[in-house]
Amino acid sequence: MLGSTPGWPAVLADGPVLLRPYKRGDARAWSEVRVANQAWLAPWESAPPGPWADMNSTRAYGYVYQDMKRAARRGDSMPFAVCLRENGHERLVGHLNLGNIVRRAFSSAYAGYWVDARVAGRGVIPTALALAVDHAFGAGGLHRIEVNIRPENKASRRVVEKLGFREEAYHQRYMHIDGGWRDHLGYALTSEEVAVEGGLLARWRRVRA
Repeated sequence: MLGSTPGWPAVLADGPVLLRPYKRGDARAWSEVRVANQAWLAPWESAPPGPWADMNSTRAYGYVYQDMKRAARRGDSMPFAVCLRENGHERLVGHLNLGNIVRRAFSSAYAGYWVDARVAGRGVIPTALALAVDHAFGAGGLHRIEVNIRPENKASRRVVEKLGFREEAYHQRYMHIDGGWRDHLGYALTSEEVAVEGGLLARWRRVRA
């Protein structure tokens, strides 16, 4: 993906966790992990109407890929495939997007992510989010990253709380998900908050240690 976004495209890595731009050839891997994780992901995602298998098929990936590509070219987002490198192999296990990027006086973005339940609890998404935030605050030229999560989504809330995101707000009926308008908790970080610790990845490594 070519893009006009500062710092994009980018490949980021820490240990076995790799973030990279999506490729057209990711269709089969993306579809497999999405279909396998319907019960894990569907309650938390805003999704178009239709059967999960159809909306997450290899054919659907073509439309998703083109949408991500256009958004990255406009400078609106940085969409990363989250991969795990083990035993000499790389496999797609999740997604992380820095979206709704606004420049100038705001210099902010919203982060969204998901991970394969089969690797949940191994620190993959906290590491991925820390990598992405550090990149956004550095080469990406941003000042603030926000994450909005349903209060019931304890696994996702644990990710941001481990990394030290501040809980800032309670958004009533914030987004239409799983058949209704759902409340969300708002979390945020600014570049100044992590600069004093040498970056968010450095903070995360200390937490894990």
